[in-house]
Amino acid sequence: MQREDQKYMTLALSLAEKGKGMVSPNPLVGAVVVKDDRILGQGYHARYGDMHAEVKALQDAGTDARGGTLYINLEPCCHHGKTPPCVDEIIKAGIARAVISMNDPNPLVNGKSVDILKKNGIEVRMGVLEKAACKLNEFFLKYITTKTPFVILKSGMSLDGKVATKSGDSKWVTSEHSRKFVHLLRNQIDATLVGIETILRDDPQLTTRLAGVHGRDPKRVVIDSLLRVPLKARIFTQGSKAENIIVSTTYNSTSERIKTLKAAGARLLFVKPRDKNRVDLQDMIRELGKLHITSLLIEGGPGINASAMQEGIVDKVIMFISPRIIGGKNAPGAIQGDGVARLEDSVRIYDLKTKRLGGDLMIEGYVRKALPCAWSPLGCRIK
Repeated sequence: MQREDQKYMTLALSLAEKGKGMVSPNPLVGAVVVKDDRILGQGYHARYGDMHAEVKALQDAGTDARGGTLYINLEPCCHHGKTPPCVDEIIKAGIARAVISMNDPNPLVNGKSVDILKKNGIEVRMGVLEKAACKLNEFFLKYITTKTPFVILKSGMSLDGKVATKSGDSKWVTSEHSRKFVHLLRNQIDATLVGIETILRDDPQLTTRLAGVHGRDPKRVVIDSLLRVPLKARIFTQGSKAENIIVSTTYNSTSERIKTLKAAGARLLFVKPRDKNRVDLQDMIRELGKLHITSLLIEGGPGINASAMQEGIVDKVIMFISPRIIGGKNAPGAIQGDGVARLEDSVRIYDLKTKRLGGDLMIEGYVRKALPCAWSPLGCRIK
């Protein structure tokens, strides 16, 4: 039975993945109905506000679901939201057994649905492929337990850690394969972040551009303490429907400037300042969380990267390393700032994964000490 449970939960997880980028701030959920080792129905949560995975799978199975087993990677809901409670549909369908990867830490659920299922005579098995389920929903788990987004720091660099030459030439340090991966990532996250210097220097689009795929653009967050962002910047002129959020610390800008940016379609987000009037990044992610942004991809320069690491907002890093050496003491590295004086104070990265992307090497891992919640993206509970 254990091997069979893992087989069908693997299918549920793969179905859940199909909703990436479309269901936020809801979790990714897939469901499979099985009886006598035969798949009767399957479904996944495809879009925020749409029918939930369990209901789709039960409808797919029809009356044959009675007496069957439901596989689902996250505890079903038991409260009214955009849709009715899924536990009611599970009970009504006559499911005899439910196999669930993990509890939903949403306070409205968090074990309540499991209790309801058990009280209605349904056998429940928990914890099947829990680590994979946690990793799949790392955005949701961070957001639902802290009300702040899951933060990924992304950077491309040479083999010696440089992001540009001493003259500032940076196009392109990494390969087309790596850039395509970044566009795939943008298609899955809620918002991408850069600093004003990146806007002034590179004038990026920060959109999702995938050949043959109708991608969705993430919201664009720009840290701009003095509201210097030009209205001719491509984030305003390219016609993307994604919202531009300008994060500032100052109320000293003229009301006319604020009105002009708002007229250009920007949302202005004022947060607490740190030293030298810099944006307090901890306060910023709290404010972004209030906008229901569950995931944030930092695509800024070495200064923003350093601040993000120093202020402890980063949960995961993704580094693309190109097989070239740039050299030069004046060539910028991926993370600047003051750095640390002792190796023991350096930031350790855990659960490393590597992947070849063309000629580049992608390395991703988690900043364990930055995780403020009881659920780790590593798939285990932090004690």
